[in-house]
Amino acid sequence: MVSSFHEWPDLSCHCMHNGLCRSSRDKIMEAFTAVMKTMDESTETTVFDYEDSLPCEKVNIRQLGSQFLPPLYSLVFVVGLLGNAVVVLILTKYKRLQIMTNIFLLNLAISDLLFLFTLVFWIHYAGWNEWVFGAFMCKLLSGLYYVGLYSEIFFIILLTVDRYLAIVHAVFALRARTVTFGVITSVLTWGLAGLAALPEFIFHKSQDEGQHFVCLPLYPKDQEDKWKRFHALRMNILGLALPLLIMGVCYSGIIKTLLRCPSKKKYKAIRLIFVIMVVFFIFWTPYNLVLLLSAFQTIFFEASCEQSKQLDVAMQVTEVIAYTHCCVNPIIYAFVGERFRNHLCHFFRRHVATYLGKYIPFLPSEKSDRASSPSPSTGEQELSFVF
Repeated sequence: MVSSFHEWPDLSCHCMHNGLCRSSRDKIMEAFTAVMKTMDESTETTVFDYEDSLPCEKVNIRQLGSQFLPPLYSLVFVVGLLGNAVVVLILTKYKRLQIMTNIFLLNLAISDLLFLFTLVFWIHYAGWNEWVFGAFMCKLLSGLYYVGLYSEIFFIILLTVDRYLAIVHAVFALRARTVTFGVITSVLTWGLAGLAALPEFIFHKSQDEGQHFVCLPLYPKDQEDKWKRFHALRMNILGLALPLLIMGVCYSGIIKTLLRCPSKKKYKAIRLIFVIMVVFFIFWTPYNLVLLLSAFQTIFFEASCEQSKQLDVAMQVTEVIAYTHCCVNPIIYAFVGERFRNHLCHFFRRHVATYLGKYIPFLPSEKSDRASSPSPSTGEQELSFVF
C-alpha cells in the first residue's frame, strides 16, 4: 500500500491540467484513508462483541435434566398423590372436620394435591424440553404451582400455631379453636397464597426460541434483575425465614409446657417436634439458598458461564428435594396422630382387608381389630389428638 503512494506522482503526465490531477489524487488518498479507518473500527468492534456477548451454552444441563428429572418427579407425584389422597379420604369419610386442626390438615393436603397436579405438566416439559400446552396454560399452571407451594407453607404455619394454642394456652384455645375460625382462616390463607403467586400469573409466558417453545417468566427488560431478586427474596422470606421463626417460637413454648406435663407421651411428642423442624429445614433450605445465589450471582460471584452452569445443576437437584416435602407432609402431620391411624386402620380392615380376605384368609378382620385396639387414657387424649 505504501509503494502506491510513490507511484501516484507519475500519473501527472496523463493529466491535462495539474490542478485537476492533484484534486483527483487527494480524493483517492482521502477515500483510501477512510476505508482503512473503517476496517480498523469494524475489526475492533467484532472482537469486542465476540468476547463480551459469547453465549453460555447449556445444552448439556438441559439434557441432564431431561434424563433424570422426569423419573424423580414421577416418583414424587405417585407417592405424594397416594399419601395426600388418603388424608383427604379419611378426613372426609369419618367426618372429622368439626375440629380446627383437621380443617387445616385437609387444606394442607389439598395444597399438596394442587401442587402435584401442576407437576404432571412439568414432568412432560422437563422430559421433552419443550412447552406444548400453549400460552394460557403456561400462565395458569405457573401460577397454580406457586399457589400450591405458598399455601402448603402457610398451612404448615397454621398447624404449628394451632398446636401451640392447644398445649400452651389450652383455656384460650377452647374459645379460639372453632370450626368457624378455622374456615375463615383457611379462606384468608388461600387468598394470601394467591396474592403471593400473583407475579407468576402476570409474567410467565410461552416464548418462542426458534426451534421450540419455553414457559418462562418474561420481565420488563429494564427491570429483569430487580424482579428476579424480588422473587428470590419473597421465596426466602415467606418460604423459609418466616416459617422457621414461627416454628422456633411456638415449638420452644410447647416443649417447655410438655416438660412440665406428667403424660407418658410427652417425649414422643418432643421427638416429633424435632423431626418436623429438621425435615422442614433440610427440604427447603438448600432450594432457597440456591435461588438466592442464582438471583444475586452477579454480586456474590464474578460473571462466569461455568458458575452459571453449576447453579443451574444445583437448582435442579434442590428443587427435587423441595418437591419431596409434599410426600412427607401426610406422614409427619396426619399419620403420626393416633386417632388418624385408628381411622386409617378401620378403613383398611373394613374396605380393603374384607375384600382381600376372600382370597387371603390370614388377613385380620374388622372384629379382631376392635377387640385388640386399646383406648387411650383420658389424661393423654388431648396430647394424642394434637400430635
